[in-house]
Amino acid sequence: MEDSQIIHLFFMRDEAAISETEKKYGAFCQKIALNILSNNADAEECVNDTYLQAWNKIPPQNPDRFGAWLGKVVRNFALNLWNKNHRKKRYAGIEQLFDELEECIPSPAAVERELEEKELTQFLNTWLASLSADDRICFVRRYWNGEKCNALAAEYKVSPGNMAKRMYRLRMDLRTKLEKEGYSL
Repeated sequence: MEDSQIIHLFFMRDEAAISETEKKYGAFCQKIALNILSNNADAEECVNDTYLQAWNKIPPQNPDRFGAWLGKVVRNFALNLWNKNHRKKRYAGIEQLFDELEECIPSPAAVERELEEKELTQFLNTWLASLSADDRICFVRRYWNGEKCNALAAEYKVSPGNMAKRMYRLRMDLRTKLEKEGYSL
């Protein structure tokens, strides 16, 4: 079923919208949540919360890219749950990703945080657009979806070490360009 048809079901308040969303995007949402949380039960909870959020927000929202919208929602739920449970030292699932990006993303403790976030978002979008399609996809899948280097390496038919080097080079390129723009790291 096409995204527009699924969204139409949401607008009609037809419960089939949830089952159609699950059929089309369930595995995608589960993978994002599981990559962040490393816990099947909690990942499933985030996916179910995502379906509820879709039910509650559509209408009035009408996402242009439904899959990306769902991915963002499930990722936010997973990060919030990770933060909540991390205080209890339950997970190590996303710590590695944060550690890898820590050296090239500015500290959030700035006074002009909101303005800086908008500028940084624009900068990151421009930087991502400057990458080759493969590099951009790998970077987003690694650091947005939380996919493991080994899985990406297998898909791209390279060694895990080569994929790790590729991610390192991308992070260092990002860091260098951020420093040139005056971002303090």
